[in-house]
Amino acid sequence: MRIFLSTFFVFYTLLVFCQTTDPYEEKYQWRIQQEVLYGVYIPKDVNDALLQLNKLIDKESKAKFKAMDEEQAVHKLFFSLGRWMTHNWSLYDGSRLSVHLQNMGIHHPDDMCMFLIRVYHRSLNKKELGIKELLEDIAAQEEARKAERRKKGVIIYEEKRKVPKEQKAENGN
Repeated sequence: MRIFLSTFFVFYTLLVFCQTTDPYEEKYQWRIQQEVLYGVYIPKDVNDALLQLNKLIDKESKAKFKAMDEEQAVHKLFFSLGRWMTHNWSLYDGSRLSVHLQNMGIHHPDDMCMFLIRVYHRSLNKKELGIKELLEDIAAQEEARKAERRKKGVIIYEEKRKVPKEQKAENGN
């Protein structure tokens, strides 16, 4: 009987501990499926985000924003409208909009909000949105940032291995 109880206890313990999941991942999977988070509607895609911005921003503010130069608008509104979007649309914690933008190739929340501000500015001015070109620019900027980090990086440890002659012959080298 002791062996049976011991075996049962071991299998039960393994079963319980092997099936634990990451609570953050569970929360993330829940968040990205929600239409509303903390009482705020989360747009499902870029077009929906533009519609929501049109609803949320008053006419006077739209007129000022529309009159600005595109680069000036992006940089000036990054710390106001951009932060509002990042926080309320859960671009850091995950939302259906952040997943949509990640699937488009925009991975950092700051890039996401700058992209949305730029596209919104173009839509107000009835300009071609140029989403494909913007995505290419963002990808190039991301690659440049990665290359810069790699260039500044320090190698902590480098290992060199000698391959035995027998193994070289097998690999055809």
